[in-house]
This record gives sequence, structure tokens and C-alpha cells, in this order.
Amino acid sequence: MAENNLLFMLLWLGELTAASWVLSYGAEHLSMKYGAKFVGRTLLSVATTLPEIAIVVYAAAGGFYGTAIGAGLGSNLLMMTLGLAIMLLVATTRLSKSPLKGIDVSTFKLDKIFLLATAIVSALLFLDGYNYIDGFIFAGMFVAYLVMALVEMQADKKKAKVAKTETAGGHKVVEVQHAQVSSRTMLKAMLAFAAGTAGIFFGAGPFINSLEGFSTEVGISVIILAVIISPIAGEMPEKISMILLARKGAAGASIAVANVLGSKILNNTLLLAVAVFGAMYHGGFFVSIEANPILEYQMILVTAVTLIAVGMMFKKEIGLKIGIILAVMYGISLVIQFLLPQDLTLH
Repeated sequence: MAENNLLFMLLWLGELTAASWVLSYGAEHLSMKYGAKFVGRTLLSVATTLPEIAIVVYAAAGGFYGTAIGAGLGSNLLMMTLGLAIMLLVATTRLSKSPLKGIDVSTFKLDKIFLLATAIVSALLFLDGYNYIDGFIFAGMFVAYLVMALVEMQADKKKAKVAKTETAGGHKVVEVQHAQVSSRTMLKAMLAFAAGTAGIFFGAGPFINSLEGFSTEVGISVIILAVIISPIAGEMPEKISMILLARKGAAGASIAVANVLGSKILNNTLLLAVAVFGAMYHGGFFVSIEANPILEYQMILVTAVTLIAVGMMFKKEIGLKIGIILAVMYGISLVIQFLLPQDLTLH
């Protein structure tokens, strides 16, 4: 039976890799028209987070509120440390087709501020548990982030149109540049993005189930399964897409950074809103997701890690050194998590 689970796990991992490659191709070409930041922080973030959203919906609607909240917390912890570290390793070494000395993150100031704000707000609101009011607050923050991304995309497009301004005879002569993207290329990009999204959505569940089944059958402890294997499996689509983009040089790395920041903001807003609304579906409009000690420990750890990780990104560039520090932070967080309670299935 373990051999069957291993075979299925490898097959579905191959499917996820192929779907992620198609998704990264679509994202790269869509960014030519809509910009790397907008595509990474919105379209790609939602696409790679779809499996998590589905898990949270099913868990919350089934009454497993702790599992729903824990899924989002585990995702943020993993991707803000190990996920970013792997991306930096790929982008700044010979693993990349065009290695970079560092990745310019100066243009992501608003995303970093928004991530810090949503992390702090979600932690503070959890002091007395989450209820319907908090659900609407999270949904509102997500809509605000989308509006911010859309406004910034429009501003960037206006800036890109003006390539050069010269003064001649007291008059301004403006040279306008347009991204030459054919309708055929955009159609291919949209179809690729849609196909990759569908492949990830349908492949993530079977992959996670086969991996967890294999882990259980070979005797891996519940703690290792909860702390290491399940989060890594759940984030596999995002990690694969991020690695593939990071290998493509500066443009791909920019989309990857936008994807990480955008998806974590999404976890602090949309994912929590979905968890609350799922709980309301199960327990009624006025149901509350209680702040039990287990989830409180997790919330404190994840919030602290997020603040530290984002704090290191408030500079013009981040490189391999930051990646090493983030990888070490992941190791430390694992040690801390082993000392914390692991049963997140509490109501």
C-alpha cells in the first residue's frame, strides 16, 4: 500500500510540476501587458492559493475551525522563511538562467506595508476570537489590496507610456512606448494561465492525500506530518511556480516576489474571511472561532516571523545572505513548533 501511495505521490507531483510550468509561462506573458507586480500579487497569488482556499472552506464548513486557521498560519510561516530562501537561492546562483546579484524589492513598499498591517490586524483581532465582524473586515482588507494593486498597475502603465520627455522650442515632446504584445500571444498566455490554474487545483488534493498516506504508512510521526510535511505539500504549487519564475532572471524573480507577498496578504485577508464565513455556514451567523491556547501560540509565532522577514525586505535589494538567514529562521521555527501543541483540529 505504501508503494502505491508513493507512486501516486510521484505521479501527482509530476502533474503539479507540469501545471506550474504552464502557469508560470502564462504569468510571464501576461505580465508583459499587465505588469509583473499586478500579475504576481493578484492573479498568480489567487491561482497558487486555490488548493489552500478549498482546504479552508471544507475544514471550516465541517466545523474544524482550528484546522482552517492553522492552514493559513502554516502557509505564512513556511513561505516567509523557506519559500523566500529557496527563491533567493535559485535567482542568485547558477540555478538561474540569468543569475542576479540581488533582487530589487524597492518597488514593493506598499505590499510590504500592507503585509505588516494585515499580519498585525489579524493577530489583534484573534485576541477574542474571530466572528462575522472580523470576517467582513478581512474581506474588506482583501478588496482594498486589490484596488491598490489595480490603481498602481494603471499608474505604472502611464509611466511606461512616457519613455522620454524632451524640451524643444519651449514645447515638450513626448515619446510614447507601448508593449508590443500580439492578441495571439495574449490569448495563449490566458489559456496557459487558465490551464495551469486548473491543473494545480485538481492535482493538489490528490498529491497531499497520497503524501500524507505514504507518510503515515511508513511510520512518520503525527508531529512531523503536521509541522513539516503537510505545509510543504500544501504549498507545493506555489513553490514550484516560484522556482520556475526565479530561474528566468529579473522579470521572473519580480513576479515571484510579488507572488509571495501577495499570497501571504491573501492568507491574512481572503483566507481568514473564507474561514470565518465557512464557520458561519456550519455554526450559524453569530458563531465564533475561539482563540484557544494552541492557535494563540501559532499566531504569535507566525506574526513574529512575518514581522522579522518583512523587516529584512525594507531595503533596495535582497540576496543570498538574506536567503540564508530566512532558512535558519525556518529551522528555528520548526524547533519552536515541536515544543508547541500540534492538535489543531479543536473547534
